[in-house]
Amino acid sequence: MGSRQVSTRDWQGKRVTVAGLGVSGIPAARVLHGLGAVVTVVNDGDDDRARAQAAQLEAEGITVRLGDGATLPEGTELIVTAPGWKPDKPLFAAAAAAGVEVWGDVELAWRLRGPDAAPWLAVTGTNGKTTTVQMLASILKAAGLRTAAVGNIGVSLLDVVLGEETYDVLAVELSSYQLHWAPSLRAHSAAVLNLAPDHLDWHGSMEAYAADKGRIYEGNTVACVYNVADPATEKLVENADVEEGCRAIGFTLGAPGPSMLGVVDGILVDRAFVENRQKNAQELAHVDDVNPPAPHNIANALAAAALARAFGVEPRAVRDGLRDFRPDAHRVAYVDEVGEVTYIDDSKATNTHAAEASLAAFEPVVWIAGGLAKGATFDELVQKAAERLRGVVLIGADRALIADALARHAPEVPVVDLDRNDTGAMLAAVREAARLAEPGDTVLLAPACASMDMFANYNKRGDAFADAVRELAAESA
Repeated sequence: MGSRQVSTRDWQGKRVTVAGLGVSGIPAARVLHGLGAVVTVVNDGDDDRARAQAAQLEAEGITVRLGDGATLPEGTELIVTAPGWKPDKPLFAAAAAAGVEVWGDVELAWRLRGPDAAPWLAVTGTNGKTTTVQMLASILKAAGLRTAAVGNIGVSLLDVVLGEETYDVLAVELSSYQLHWAPSLRAHSAAVLNLAPDHLDWHGSMEAYAADKGRIYEGNTVACVYNVADPATEKLVENADVEEGCRAIGFTLGAPGPSMLGVVDGILVDRAFVENRQKNAQELAHVDDVNPPAPHNIANALAAAALARAFGVEPRAVRDGLRDFRPDAHRVAYVDEVGEVTYIDDSKATNTHAAEASLAAFEPVVWIAGGLAKGATFDELVQKAAERLRGVVLIGADRALIADALARHAPEVPVVDLDRNDTGAMLAAVREAARLAEPGDTVLLAPACASMDMFANYNKRGDAFADAVRELAAESA
């Protein structure tokens, strides 16, 4: 299945260029050097951090070139790139002209798997990837299987495939970046949860973004899981070149048809992996077993259940795994109730699709939004959420884009535009939201934007929100 796995002999003296210092580049450089390759790391940046990282690698015998990520080192036979490097970078044009292949760290991990490697159950999508992969790992563990949630979730696939621990199956989160640079990946089963405009500045178009997401289905052997409510995901299945016998499996928040999982009277049911699926359905879990039971999270649970069932997991393990699952911080996380107003932290909602799902789970809402738009537009989001909005507090660099959409589609909703990015901006935003809110309302941080204009990452943004809510609660006590 997939491409030939690469033996250590293949790497002796092979001249490999690693593009990018960072969470994937440094481990890749060390692994390749350990296999006997002649490794050169190239990096655009030349700051203090990069120089410190370079010094460590050079002490180990790895060549590093800082401040020059555009030139292809002479004699390069393969490039292994960090997933974030855009396909239009000059380095890759030079590689194409020289006939040099480009792999990502996921591709490298796939090629370095051992002969008895665990199969991969893979998940991608614009939103919900991490939650779904964690749910899937919880279900697989409840079934008694040795597994781990790995990939874009923060656990290096290289570390897992080359480590001493053995697994029965891996739950793998893959980003569109990683899939772009993983041409030979072939999963046991895979899911595309949803598709919405995101990272278009990287991919260049929605079509290119969707095509990279769809790579996850290539060569699947058992199941391609798609979202019935998102026809673009089903189209990706239709266009995929899969192994004979691989099935298309849908998930839906409604009653499922044959070869689908769905919801009937508050019960998650399976009409895909049962005998006589035309007539029969298998109960898997109750919606209350899903934490939190918001609609988008129930969809995540159904996708995770579909992949687990594709791997042969029994219904009881699906239920037990969902019950055991605890979501990460900053994902629709309850913070506190102050003055009969509930405060919810969904700082992980870094794009419009995620914010839309978050806003749909609450009513009425005072919405805190804004940050870096990454090329997104907000008209559709505001149109869908308008009736739920009590008020809006805007922060961040691209807040004017949201303000304009609100003026067009929700002109009656009060908007506070906070033109500040200092450390006290979030506290000011929470205080303004509290002023707009009425008893029974929800104040929701679902920014629909990336965080790096004001915060190191979405975690720091969520922490600032939670700290501000706690300060508000202390003042109200």
